[in-house]
Amino acid sequence: MPQPGLPDRVVIHEVGPRDGLQNEAALVPVDVKIDFIDRLAAAGLHTIEVTSFVHPKWVPQLADAEELITRLDRRPGVRYPVLVPNERGLDRALDHGLREVAIFGSATESFAKRNLNRTIAESIAMFAPVVTRAREAGCAVRGYLSMCFGDPWEGEVPLDQVVSVGADLLDLGCSQLSLGDTIGVGTAGHVTALLDAFGERGIGDDRLAVHFHDTYGQALTNSFSALQHGVTTFDASAGGLGGCPYAKNATGNLATEDLVWFMHGLGIETGIDLAALVSTSQWMADRLGRPSPSLVVRALSSSD
Repeated sequence: MPQPGLPDRVVIHEVGPRDGLQNEAALVPVDVKIDFIDRLAAAGLHTIEVTSFVHPKWVPQLADAEELITRLDRRPGVRYPVLVPNERGLDRALDHGLREVAIFGSATESFAKRNLNRTIAESIAMFAPVVTRAREAGCAVRGYLSMCFGDPWEGEVPLDQVVSVGADLLDLGCSQLSLGDTIGVGTAGHVTALLDAFGERGIGDDRLAVHFHDTYGQALTNSFSALQHGVTTFDASAGGLGGCPYAKNATGNLATEDLVWFMHGLGIETGIDLAALVSTSQWMADRLGRPSPSLVVRALSSSD
């Protein structure tokens, strides 16, 4: 049983195949990606963000998006969302029969200009027809908001600024907003303050997810703060794949295995077979030619 005041179950939104692999310098073969996704589904992950329909020039690692989607054996009961940066990306997703998409915005002007080549206002205007058309086509739309806690150019980001941009994305029609600690500088108190600020705006925890990076070793502490507040959707990346290229020495995304171990220790259900997930991440680490940064993967793999 979970501790009093905590939920019985959480949803883990797996981002390894997209966010985790997109910054890999060496191209990962599409066969490996498909096998990775299938192994994740077999381990009990029911929401797996698989790719992005972005122009290959910007993210060469995801140039195989259409081949991957075409060949992927989509299991019943498993959700396979994709990131769409603009209307062209949405067209590609709809052409393949996908009905769960995500957009990726920024809470700061500096990152919006570097990542989207637009101001925040211009990016919201770009997303508006994407969300409208997606909803008209029967799609669920998730909004990612990056730099919610700190920005390498602007420093700590004011709470009201994050809430304002996040509210704009939800007002467009996003069904969920994922709050990203892109450079891993968030702390437990900051998490609570930000969630309180959203609540004061009338945006409840049921509409929010959290996406933590473990740069300063705070991802699980921050997750507990969000959990206590009432958030029940957590982003994570199998094996701790991925990271932010803008944060020096960043250790990447919160590892799914570390999050699952943590949740299970609290008596909270995830629906995930931890042993199968560890085996999957070890398998992927072998293919990438380096050990997984996940402490749980390392501990359980060494104990075999």
